[in-house]
Amino acid sequence: MFFFRTKYHLWFIPERPICRRLRLVLLLHHVSLKPYKNMAKQNGILKFRGTIDDLNFYQSQDGQLVRKKTSVDAARIASDPSFIRTRENGAEFGAAGKAGKIIRDALKPLMADVADNRVTSRITKLMSDIRKLDKTSVRGKRTPAIGLQSAEGKALLKGFNFNIDAVLSSVLSTAFTVDTATGVITLQPIVPLNDILFPPAATHLVISGGFANVDLASGVYELQQTSTPSTPIDAQTLNITLNPPAVPAGTGTKLFLLKIEFFQNVNGADYSLNNGAYNALSIVEVA
Repeated sequence: MFFFRTKYHLWFIPERPICRRLRLVLLLHHVSLKPYKNMAKQNGILKFRGTIDDLNFYQSQDGQLVRKKTSVDAARIASDPSFIRTRENGAEFGAAGKAGKIIRDALKPLMADVADNRVTSRITKLMSDIRKLDKTSVRGKRTPAIGLQSAEGKALLKGFNFNIDAVLSSVLSTAFTVDTATGVITLQPIVPLNDILFPPAATHLVISGGFANVDLASGVYELQQTSTPSTPIDAQTLNITLNPPAVPAGTGTKLFLLKIEFFQNVNGADYSLNNGAYNALSIVEVA
């Protein structure tokens, strides 16, 4: 057994031929492995990618990470009675991922210049939480589609922000109402200079409304959108009513969304700021 010491931790590497080569590389390049959540994080001048023995080196949003390969065969997980709970959890997690993708696909026109780089995982987690509200299906068969039919499920989805760095309630300080029958969103009189938290370089904004009907069970959806013209960020009072062109067809869950986009106007042309990093989009009502 090879002991590899970092500042705060002592790492154990098995005494195998391929691990001895890894030991030599670590020593030559002074690579340290630091724990990150349930795995190790690479911290050194040399970054590995790929698999060495039972260690898998890979790149993620959190940097260079290392994890140990599982010793359990996939075929065994799929058939061994002792892994029935694992199979049930996997099936329900797959249902949550599928439901999250349906929502992302349904709202793609609104999300295109808003979503943060973790929105997929955040929606999947939310769908997993809503799946737990399915009180009729047996374990392994619970779905977000049934969970979302409950008042608790709708309450969990309401208020979801697609850009965690631009939460709508922080960007917009004006109250608004939503007509769940028509999808009309009416804002109280708004003064952009006072009622909108805008980035320093922004000169104009666009406020949009979305009315979607999403059926998580069938995967069928429809989205109707409406937007204001590009409006200067100044001290003028605005009266904004967002009327969707039609009520979306379908018998699924109704989602109502409010979006604020920021632009910099140069010689009459609007330019998005930092690829939409400051834009806000939220599900403001669920019915």
